[in-house]
Parts: sequence; structure tokens; C-alpha cells
Amino acid sequence: MKITGQELREKLDRLLLTVQKPAQYIGGELNSVIKDASKVDIRFAFCFPDTYEIGMSHIGMKILYTLLNKREDTWCERVFAPWIDFEKVMRDNEIPLYALESLDPVADFDVVGFTLQYEMSYTNVLNMLNLAGIPLLSKDRDELTPLIVAGGPCACNPEPIADFIDLFMLGEGEEVMGELMDVFKECKLSGVGKKEFLRRAAQIEGVYVPSLYDVTYHEDGTIAAITPQEWIPAVVHKRIISDFDKVLYPDNFVVPYTGTVHDRAVLEIMRGCIRGCRFCQAGYIYRPLREKNSDTLCRQGKSLCDTTGYEELSLSSLSTSDYSQIERLLNDLLDYSKDEKVSFSMPSMRIDNFSEELLEKISAVRKSGLTFAPEAGTQRMRDVINKNITEADIFKSCLLAFAGGYSSVKLYFMLGLPTETMEDIEGIVHLAQKIVDAYYQMPNRPKKPVNVTVSVSSFVPKPHTPFQWEAQDTLEMIEEKQHHLVHTNTSKRINIKYHTSYISVLEGVFARGDRRLGQVMLKAYQKGCYFDSWDECFHYDRWLEAMEECGIDPKFYANRVRDLDEILPWSHLDYGISSEFLKREHDKAHAAVTTPNCRQQCSGCGVTKLMGGGKCVVVSDSCSL
Repeated sequence: MKITGQELREKLDRLLLTVQKPAQYIGGELNSVIKDASKVDIRFAFCFPDTYEIGMSHIGMKILYTLLNKREDTWCERVFAPWIDFEKVMRDNEIPLYALESLDPVADFDVVGFTLQYEMSYTNVLNMLNLAGIPLLSKDRDELTPLIVAGGPCACNPEPIADFIDLFMLGEGEEVMGELMDVFKECKLSGVGKKEFLRRAAQIEGVYVPSLYDVTYHEDGTIAAITPQEWIPAVVHKRIISDFDKVLYPDNFVVPYTGTVHDRAVLEIMRGCIRGCRFCQAGYIYRPLREKNSDTLCRQGKSLCDTTGYEELSLSSLSTSDYSQIERLLNDLLDYSKDEKVSFSMPSMRIDNFSEELLEKISAVRKSGLTFAPEAGTQRMRDVINKNITEADIFKSCLLAFAGGYSSVKLYFMLGLPTETMEDIEGIVHLAQKIVDAYYQMPNRPKKPVNVTVSVSSFVPKPHTPFQWEAQDTLEMIEEKQHHLVHTNTSKRINIKYHTSYISVLEGVFARGDRRLGQVMLKAYQKGCYFDSWDECFHYDRWLEAMEECGIDPKFYANRVRDLDEILPWSHLDYGISSEFLKREHDKAHAAVTTPNCRQQCSGCGVTKLMGGGKCVVVSDSCSL
């Protein structure tokens, strides 16, 4: 039986006080967009496949929510995965998944879009479709609406979830989303069916329709060919925003009633990265580097704080201290921030360009935590991953922080990197101990005892990186290294934290998986697997059961070294980085040879071929293959 928005409101009034954090399920927040549904042609449900407190922190949702709602013919609403307590209430009381702005059922929307930020959220996509009453498999949805689309960083290898999604948008969504909605509106109003719409959509640069590509396999399980149907592009190129300074950015954010993970205004200062760390997928798939002008950022930052009331402004990018106008930007914002009591946070600071001036400016209003990412404990290992920092750089930054009154720092590292040895693992603790020792050797150190937090994650090889061919460590290897790390530490001033290894193993399977994993995902979901990124909801044994029942060996995907000439599940998806460049970087990694950053020397990654004759902002006109 269909439920109206008014009927749902009456149910929610009775039921919400029985669940945790009920404010996340009611909508009506400051700056949310309300339209008359009868006066729009397209209703778009923007779905974040995780909880409200995580999804409301996502900058991509804020941007596309604003962009779509600026169209007079479109109403974009937000949808989040309900936590397990509210999901039970929904199922027990026949409440379908609904959008926050109108409280209308998601199944009534024209387009249902998912942002894929993390492989371990895939089963949440299935659960949200199920809660909405929408068939899970794309082949079981014959009508044009609701159309299920997806984008985000995980769309760079969407094959494991391809059976469930009608089309994917590759790369940056600001332009391709509008073009797709134009084609969708034309087809909807003229009565064109789903199959013809998908064929038309596949002609849009950056749109990938998996059902229009056939995949065949060799006897050993590797891919033999990825073949497009007639008139469909053999290779799909990602979309790039060339003029980042002029691209739409929200002048306000929806302000939540309840706390979120990043409860502050966020200013995206640039996209891309100059560094080329070989493990970092984002550093490759978001190339090339594009910056916003400092004046543009000042205007946008002040507007966001004024319209939301936030007292913290986060400068967001992959490497914030690499922004070429960072000191000018902070100087221009400083007077405003002092008057309005707005503090700055810079979560992505490079160790080698952290300075006393930067420290002084970000601490001017109030101090926030300092985090650095050496990634590896030995110089050899840092050269393998092309981190391009030295131990002296690390000490310099930590001592600057200590001299500025900080008595604690957080350091990020990875375990399981290619060519890693137990000596490299021990090097993490030895480096942390040297920082502790350096603190106590300072003549004018803070009075508090020092605390160095070592946060260690397990390396997962990712598509479109120089390590995409590497084997991931097995579960046993990861756990052995974690235990060795902990036992090497003898200091109470060093606090070691590491992530659950089971989740990392499964992430490794889906990061480089192919379409055959769709059956595994469906079976695991049917066994009760979702919210897999949450330790309390993760069931590794059920995933192993699902793989065994489907005849899938997880080691084939996670723990196998690929041949450099093997056809990969994402070989037909072009993110601008040439295979020749990635192979060169792969070979240099095994030789522990570094590559200069893009401001020092162009390494010929090939990304400029997707820019229509444009060039990277950081190098000369010769930046091309």
C-alpha cells in the first residue's frame, strides 16, 4: 500500500523517539531545498549509502545537491542509510525508504543516484534499494523510472556492482550530471524507453552503461576481452572540470540538527595533487591539479560561515599546504576569522612544506589537532611509495609543532606496502620513538608529556595506480605485521592504533574485482551483510560462505600479482593516466627510485589529453605524452 508524506509524518511522530538520534530522520534542516513536486520534470533522490552523520559530511553531495536544485526542472532530495534500529522500525511498520525533504518514497523518484565513496558500502546500496521496494538487479527493472545511477571515486572500477546499477558517471559530476539530466528529461517527456535512453546516455562523455559491454574470460579466470555493443564507445573517458575557479560551489550548506563526522563549513580549495604517491588512488584519478583563486575562496568561505553559522572552516584538498596561494588565503581570512571567532583546520598538510607561518595562522583563533602522514617508517620504503619526504622533514615539522605549544601529534602509516620487510615495520616505531626523544631534548618544550599517536592502516592496491598490479598481503601476513608492530613498541608515550584486517582483505577483493563478484555480493546481502565498514555489523564468515557457494576464491582478486599486460576489469575506463606511465612508476617503485612532483618536473602521465588541448596549471605547455 502506497504511503503519502503526511501519513509518514504521522507514523514518524509516534516511532522516532524509540530510536537513536531521531533528528537524522526528520528533514527540515536549515538551507534544505523545498520545491513543488508538481512543477518539476525530474525528481532526483541523492543517496549516500551510509549513515546521516557520515553522508552529511560529504562535500560531493553538497555540491551536486546545489547544482541539481538550481535547475528549475529538477528537485534533488537527500537519502541516507537508516541505522539498524530505525531500519527495524521501518520494516515492522511498512515504512519504505524515503527522502528527507518531502518524506516521499524513493521508489516514486525518477532518478535514484548513489555516490560510491568506499567499496565496503556496496551492500548498503542493495539494502537501500530493498528498503525502497526497488528490484536490486538492473535487468529486472524494465521501465525508465526509477533509473539507478552512481558516481564517485569507486566508479573508477564499478564492475563488482555493475549488475545493480543502470549507468555510472566517471570523473567529476558538475557538467556530466546536467547533460545526463537533459537527455533523461527529453526521453521521459517523449516516452522513450529505458533501453533507448541508455544507448543515448552512453554517447555522453563520462557515462558508462555496463549492460552495453560484454566481458569474456580465459580458462584461468583472467579477462579475455571487454567488448562494447555496436555504436558504443570502446573506451569511456572520465569527465574533468577545466576551469575550476568558475565551477559552481554552494553558497550555503544544509545544516544538520544533530552532530556529524565533519561538523563544519568546508572550502574545497583545489582538486588533484602534484605528488604522485604510488599507493594513492585519489592522487591519480583526480588529476590534473586545478586551483581556485584566493579571492574566490575568501568570498566562498565567508559566505558559508555567514549562511550556516559554523565556527570552523576546513580547507579541503588532497594536499592543502601545496595550494600555491595558501599564505595569501590565510592572511585574507585571518581578520574575518578573528572577528567572527572562526577557526581553521587543514587536514591534509604535507610534512615537507609545513612552516612556522602556517602553524601560527591555523592556531590564531584556537588550536586543532595536528596530523602528518609519513606513510612508512624507513627512507627506503618512503622512496618505494614516492612519498618524497625525509626523516629530517618529519622531525622539522614535529619540532615546529612542539615549539608552537603542541604536545601531541598524530602520524599515519601503512602496513603491507610492496617490497615491505619486518625492518620497515620496526622503522615505524623507531621513528615515533625518535620524535618522543626529540621532544624531551627541547629546552623550552611544553609542560605536558608528549603523546605520539601512530595510526596504521593496511595497504589495499587500487585501480589506476602504479600498484594496481601488486598482491595484497594475506590476512595472516597483515595480522603478523600488526602484532610485530605492537610488540616492537616499548614506550608509554606512543599509542598505536590499527584497523580491522578482515575488512581490509574484503576491500582488496572488491577494489580490483570484476562482474563475477556481483553474485557474491547479492548472496552475502541475502545472508545479512551490510554496513560492512562498521565493525559491529561486519560478518567475515558470511562473506566467505557466499564466495564459496559462488565458486569464487578471494585470493584470486586480492593476493595475486597481475601481469603488467593483463586486461584489467577497468581497462576500458580511462581516467587520463596512461598505462605506460603507471608501468614506469611501478618499475621505479621496485627500484626504490622517486619521481619529482609536478611542480618540479612533468612526468608525462598523459592526463592532459582529456582536457581538450588544455594543460596542467603546475607545469609548462610540454605537459603531455
